[in-house]
Amino acid sequence: MTDADGLIDAFQSAFAGRVRHAFAGCCAPDVHYEDPLSGGPREGLDALADHAARLWHAFPDAFVEKAGERLTDGRWLAAPVRVTGTHRGDLPRLPATNRAIALHAVLYCELTPDGERLWRVRAFYDAYAAAVQLGVLPRSGTIGERALLMMRGFGIRD
Repeated sequence: MTDADGLIDAFQSAFAGRVRHAFAGCCAPDVHYEDPLSGGPREGLDALADHAARLWHAFPDAFVEKAGERLTDGRWLAAPVRVTGTHRGDLPRLPATNRAIALHAVLYCELTPDGERLWRVRAFYDAYAAAVQLGVLPRSGTIGERALLMMRGFGIRD
């Protein structure tokens, strides 16, 4: 395992372990984190831990696991992961659905110049797919999707 592998393993464990201070072991103090639902960059260990705590509340059984080979050149790291959990806690404007979710994501990370910590982390995943799994949005190709598109002004598609 490379140092980069150890860092991303520790990052996944910090999310799965539900321990706020665990991010300090793998992330720089001025870490920048962003994902499709973070509302913009989260800067610093406390902001990252606050964001993770929202995940822990909404998905108390959330688990993050390796989903493929990681790529690194010593400064940049791409790590495919799979996130699973059951939506049991309320979120702003979204009560608990008690539905399971399974998403594939890619963590694209920049390491600190010395390669000792994660400095910038961006998680890329399909937020629409997550909403479909939670029952918030209709599946692609259904009458519900067609109705939604019509209401949004996109007309009917074949």
